[in-house]
Amino acid sequence: MISPVRSGGQQPAAWPALRLGWYAVAVLFIAYTFSFADRYILSLLIGPIKQDLGLSDTRISLLHGFAFALFYTFMGIPIGRLADRYSRRTIIAIGISVWSAMTAACGLAQSFWQLFAARVGVGVGEAALSPSAYSMIADLFPPRLLGRALSVYSAGAIVGGGLAFIVGGMVVQAILQAPSVTLPLVGTVKSWQLAFMVVGLPGLLVSALMYTVPEPVRRSKMQLEGVADEDLSLAQVLRFLGSQWRAYVPLFLGFSMLAVLFNGVLAWTPAFLDRTYGLAIGQSGLYIGLLLLTFGAGGMVAGGVLADKLLDRGYRDATLRTGILAGVGSLPFVVLAPLMPNSTLALALMAPLWFFATSGFGAGVAALQYITPNRMRGIASALYLFTGNLLGVGIGPTVIALITDYGFGEEAALRYSIVAVGSTCAVFVVIFLGIGLRPFRALVESRAD
Repeated sequence: MISPVRSGGQQPAAWPALRLGWYAVAVLFIAYTFSFADRYILSLLIGPIKQDLGLSDTRISLLHGFAFALFYTFMGIPIGRLADRYSRRTIIAIGISVWSAMTAACGLAQSFWQLFAARVGVGVGEAALSPSAYSMIADLFPPRLLGRALSVYSAGAIVGGGLAFIVGGMVVQAILQAPSVTLPLVGTVKSWQLAFMVVGLPGLLVSALMYTVPEPVRRSKMQLEGVADEDLSLAQVLRFLGSQWRAYVPLFLGFSMLAVLFNGVLAWTPAFLDRTYGLAIGQSGLYIGLLLLTFGAGGMVAGGVLADKLLDRGYRDATLRTGILAGVGSLPFVVLAPLMPNSTLALALMAPLWFFATSGFGAGVAALQYITPNRMRGIASALYLFTGNLLGVGIGPTVIALITDYGFGEEAALRYSIVAVGSTCAVFVVIFLGIGLRPFRALVESRAD
């Protein structure tokens, strides 16, 4: 039996001042920006890395997705458990230090396996951020503001990706002029290796900045089978989540399909623009980055605001409705953009594609917080990210590469692989989230205070 915990019949403590909450979101936003810049810098360095290390599209996709997602997904679960029991601020600070150092280490790699190992390290560090951040933000904002707060934080992913493409494009242009550089203590390195160092090392300063954010008081306490939530065992937490699988499974799968669509298509967009239209990587990086910084980040925030407004109007399933809209809105553009006769039209249609594709991510995270008790949020978020990243980051880019390499058998067919995977995922977003509407509403109503 589940029941709220109240101390002596007193009302819960007042929510923290909004300025404190938004300051925390700002610092977490910066951390998330750096995490995605570190994650996506590889996408614009595909050409020089393939040339120097002699790699195929499939091997590049493993570096971009599987190597990162392998430990990112699996380490997220034990780290999520730590976030439910210990200081979330400290966990995040340690994680930032690890992934920043490992991103810089990518710049020292001399072979596929060395680069693979460094990418695994990036994944391990980044696994510490979001489960802890989601839990902290849910303790800083009342439900009526949670959607937009989590969307602003999540927009850091899009901003980081956009900056990675812009910086990466500049680096590729520099490579054409100076393929290698000499650094003190390090010696001569390729310009693509220097890019990893430039993007990774500043993150160590963000780790220190994290200690200016106070650890918030945990809220939304409950009892499960007569045991206070801070004393729950992992088995009890998993048993509770499993008992509500009708709400959790469609939520996980629906937003994971959105992640496959976004990450899979974005990972291969620079190569698609190069192979299909001959657009130089330096140019495409700038264009993609600007689209992400404007339409991508705008879609992320707009989705959070929409979810909050629908919630205010009485729609308890507002977050899932926002995700369904993201899938419906993305479908026509993910089909049409890769098939355009020129790069100008393709990029023009990518603007609404990134707007709709990103609009559901903040809502998905908010949905998870609405239905999950406090001391279970770290584990629930880790499982959510496990599904989303295993499919979206680990499998999405590789499926597109496999269809290109072994289905069509030629690099120029990349556009058709993107259409096939992207459109299929958009349809599944709508199906899974549609199935989850009723059980999600029921669980929200059962937890309404």
